[in-house]
Amino acid sequence: MAGLIDLNVWQIVFNITNTIILFIALRHFLFKPVKSFMDERTRAIQESVEAAEEKNKEADRLSEEYRKKLEISHEEGREIVRNSTKNAERKSEEILSETKEEIARMKSKAHKDIELEKESASKSLKGEVASIAVMAAGKIIKKTIDENTNRNLIDEVINEIGDERWSS
Repeated sequence: MAGLIDLNVWQIVFNITNTIILFIALRHFLFKPVKSFMDERTRAIQESVEAAEEKNKEADRLSEEYRKKLEISHEEGREIVRNSTKNAERKSEEILSETKEEIARMKSKAHKDIELEKESASKSLKGEVASIAVMAAGKIIKKTIDENTNRNLIDEVINEIGDERWSS
C-alpha cells in the first residue's frame, strides 16, 4: 500500500500507548488534585450555605422574639396608661370628696357662727331694751330705784314675755 495513507501498526500501538500513559499521568497529577480541589470547594460552599441558612433561622427566631417583646412592651405601656388614668380619676374623686366635705364643714361652722352672733345680738338687744325700760320707768315713776332692783324687775318681765319673741 503505497497510497496516501501509510499505516504503520507499530506507530498506532505506540500512539495508543502514549495516549494511555498520558491519560494515567494526567489523571494522577491533574484530574485527582483538581477533583479534590473541586470537592473541597463544593463542600465549603455547601457548609457556607448551611451556615447562612442557620443564621437566617436564628435571625428569624430573634426577630420573632423581639416582636413578641415589643408587643408585650406596648401592652405594658397601655396598661400603665390605663392605671395612670384610673389613679388620676380616683385622685380627682378623692379631691372632689374632700372639697365637698370641707365646704360642708365651712357651711356648718358658718351656721354655728351665725347662731352665736344671733344669740349675742339678742342678749345685747335685751340689755339695751332693759336699760331703756329702766330709764323710761325711772322717769315715769319719778323715783329712784337702785340699779340692781331695776335690772331684776326688767329681766323678770323679759323672761315672762319669753325668749321666742326676741329670737324672731
